[in-house]
Amino acid sequence: MLEVKALCKSYRRLPAIENVSFRVRAGEIVGYVGPNGSGKSTTVKIITGLLEPNEGQVLFEGESIRNNLQGYRAAFGYVPEEAHVYTHLSGLEYLQLVGRLRNMPEVLITLKASRLLALLGLESWRHSPISLYSKGMKQRVLIAAALLHDPKLLIFDEPLSGLDVVSARLFKDLLQQLALQGKAILYISHVLEVVELVCHRVIVIAKGKILADAPPSELKTSLQLANLESVFAQLVQQQDTQNVARELVDTMAVHHV
Repeated sequence: MLEVKALCKSYRRLPAIENVSFRVRAGEIVGYVGPNGSGKSTTVKIITGLLEPNEGQVLFEGESIRNNLQGYRAAFGYVPEEAHVYTHLSGLEYLQLVGRLRNMPEVLITLKASRLLALLGLESWRHSPISLYSKGMKQRVLIAAALLHDPKLLIFDEPLSGLDVVSARLFKDLLQQLALQGKAILYISHVLEVVELVCHRVIVIAKGKILADAPPSELKTSLQLANLESVFAQLVQQQDTQNVARELVDTMAVHHV
């Protein structure tokens, strides 16, 4: 459904991503993980049409997204890492705005918005301004906005940020149901335990290049490691965090030079 082909993007001649290629098929949850500065955000901005690559292209259902960017944007739902919303609006008003921008019928907007807010535990807050919402509540509004128009492709960037335990569990179950409905899902997160639990495949990127693309079980078996966190640390040559932690504590204890 979604195909990323040989994407390259540079800023001031410094490469952000180089030759990034992968697919997300219908009914598949694909994790996209990497350390800060690895190129995840650049990739997502290109996939969502916010940036143009220097080289390569993004295909949706076999067609370049640039051929009909407006039509493509109508086919995906996106939950960004930062909850940028119009805080003077209520949760219901925000979803109504999103629905109108997507040219949905007014009756359908009201029906689906009200039900989504109720299912996400926001019914009693639906008329309150978003400025009064907690971070997790804002995140649930963004999730509702991404689902409102029943998109074929869903892009979740750190979707669990701010969610409480119950909401996080609901979201994990939601991912499974969306996949069963044939949705293609790209899941970007630093929470590797969740990625390992819910994703069918995991793509590891570091320094702008893809280092691995395989099911979590295959990555663990091939590297003979117990969990995805250990696989990630080895692939990206992560620093010895235990040693750094000890040095940080030792530095705290210095009182005289």
